Amino acid sequence: MAALATRRWTSRHPLARDILLACVVVTFGAAGELSGMRGETDGVLTTRDVVALLVALLAVAARRYHPPLNLAATAVASTVLVIATGVEQPVLFVALGIVTFTMALRTDRRSALALAGSLAACLYTVDAFVSTGSPWSPESLGLFAWIGMATAAGDAVRSRRAYIAEVEERARRAERTRDEEAARRVVQERVRIARELHDVVAHHIAVINVQAGAASHVLDRHPEQAGRALAHIHDACETVLGELSSIVGVLRQSDDQDGTEPVPGLARLTDMLDALAAAGLVVEREQIGHARPLPAVVDLAVYRILQEALTNAHRYGTGTARLTITYAVEKITLDIVNLIADGRAPAGSGYGILGMRERAATAGGNLDVRAGPDGRFTVHAELPAPTLKAAL
Repeated sequence: MAALATRRWTSRHPLARDILLACVVVTFGAAGELSGMRGETDGVLTTRDVVALLVALLAVAARRYHPPLNLAATAVASTVLVIATGVEQPVLFVALGIVTFTMALRTDRRSALALAGSLAACLYTVDAFVSTGSPWSPESLGLFAWIGMATAAGDAVRSRRAYIAEVEERARRAERTRDEEAARRVVQERVRIARELHDVVAHHIAVINVQAGAASHVLDRHPEQAGRALAHIHDACETVLGELSSIVGVLRQSDDQDGTEPVPGLARLTDMLDALAAAGLVVEREQIGHARPLPAVVDLAVYRILQEALTNAHRYGTGTARLTITYAVEKITLDIVNLIADGRAPAGSGYGILGMRERAATAGGNLDVRAGPDGRFTVHAELPAPTLKAAL
């Protein structure tokens, strides 16, 4: 936990991390000079050593600020020290490698290669003809390779970060596109629901119109028949008002064509099951409770939910499904269960589930979809189904 907290803190404070890195480089450089590893000192820091350590400290600590300018300044300081003293400072070459890496990381490839090549050529020339006196010395060639390696490493890290950023951006765009497509599908489904509910409401309005005409016709001669017609008009008006509340806010496109096919409902369930059986899906049907007439909105929603759920069962299942319709007090419950076939896409991975949820919500109910660990896919829907008054 402490290491994770430290990493998070340093990621939020890059300057502090660079200063820490600079201190580490300078500490190891000073330790090397004090230990007399090069055999040129007696374990005492000279003025040139202190100057080299200071240049390395500043170069590494400020490596993120104007990396090309920082690299050029560090290279000039290193060259001046080598020319002035005739002695190489290993800590400066370590700092040059770090600054070169940072420059390649934060600069485009062409600029990084041009700057690093110029730097390497300059340092190689100075080292070969001033410090070592030989253009083929291992130190001179090693310096050239050191700058090239630091540049290659920085460019590789920059390319990888750019690739990861591009992949993440593509994922975000794909997610946005998927959300937009889902929203568009929801709007389309609502339009279809509005069209079908429009037909339902139109039917009831037509009934009201006929009953009103009949009541007006028999009002004087048969008042009792007029009373029954008016009662029927009252019930039809209540039904229409209830269904109109389900489509408030749902818009209908102007270019939709009015269909002449009757609005489907549970009365056509047998035909649907026969068609699915002909296509290869065997549905085991069970009914709990006594069947009763449903409100037109609920009847339509039940039919569409069963149609989509059984279609998914046929598409992704093993060829069998179980359908249970439960008539309870003031509600109807649907359960569709099927096994998911091996090697097929998980059921519900498309937009059909969105449509079923919209259907259930429009009718005032809810829908739940689950994929169990045993490979069973279940669609469970509950919709309000108040008992309708018998038509007079």
